[in-house]
Amino acid sequence: MKHKAYLGIDVGSVSCNVVAIDQHGKLLFKKYIRTQGQPIQAIKFGLFEASGELENFEIAGVGTTGSGRILAGFLVGADVVKNEITTHAIAAENEVKGVRTVIEIGGQDSKIIILEDGIVTDFAMNTVCAAGTGSFLDQQCSRLGIKIEDFGDLALQSAGGVSISGRCTVFAESDMIHKQQIGAKREDIIRGLCEALVRNYLNNVAKGKEILEPIVFQGGVAANKGIKAEFEKTLGKKVTIPEHYDVMGALGAALLAKEAKLETSKFKSFDISKYEFETTAFHCPDCTNNCEVVEFKENGKITARWGDRCGKWAENLDKRPKV
Repeated sequence: MKHKAYLGIDVGSVSCNVVAIDQHGKLLFKKYIRTQGQPIQAIKFGLFEASGELENFEIAGVGTTGSGRILAGFLVGADVVKNEITTHAIAAENEVKGVRTVIEIGGQDSKIIILEDGIVTDFAMNTVCAAGTGSFLDQQCSRLGIKIEDFGDLALQSAGGVSISGRCTVFAESDMIHKQQIGAKREDIIRGLCEALVRNYLNNVAKGKEILEPIVFQGGVAANKGIKAEFEKTLGKKVTIPEHYDVMGALGAALLAKEAKLETSKFKSFDISKYEFETTAFHCPDCTNNCEVVEFKENGKITARWGDRCGKWAENLDKRPKV
């Protein structure tokens, strides 16, 4: 008899994370894949990688999350489809019991989640500026000629950072160039950038929020020692980075699938790599909402639609849009 395993898939703007846990919540597999604008291919590859590690397990539940959660849900046959606030909070509580504040900074977005007794009571996300996210840090490392893995260590080597504007990516980059031109040390510029990005996060994403301990820092940027150190210095509080900080959304989705206690999972199979999937979109002209309806095809057949507020397209797959 095979042991049960639960899959969690987090599809974001930059990456696709796939994890598997056993019936006790122990991590069996995790994979970080850059989507590179092709989320379907990233999901297929993630499941292909997972299949080799989970040969002796039965998939008893699947959860999806992230901005691409609906697409991923139809693609793999998900049992649970949840937003990233919920999944990140569930994973944080699972890793650090009694967590009160979750700081999450990913590839192109950042968020703060406030919890009380394991329940989300408040949250906020960045809306416009991507300053401080993983993609922005990648760009600055490339311009400075350093590896992203070395960023945090270099920041900690600085005796005192220089002032960098953190209001937006454009101002931050131009300010860094100016500091280079006047001869500032690279490690001081990097530390100044850490200070600016933490300041930007606290003044914008976390504005008006009471940041209480325990504080958990997750998302790809949590690997950056310089950012963590700056959060602790500015807040005057300990910041904990969980073991699986980089895949917490996917981990939360897997945990929710496990908690659902399903009799049978809708999971299609690891063989979806052999399927042909296609998504197209059209605007419904039937009312002033002008909804953009996404149409999902599996092996040439329409199997799902979403995006219509009234549900008439999602509920009637045989209906055809006017051309």
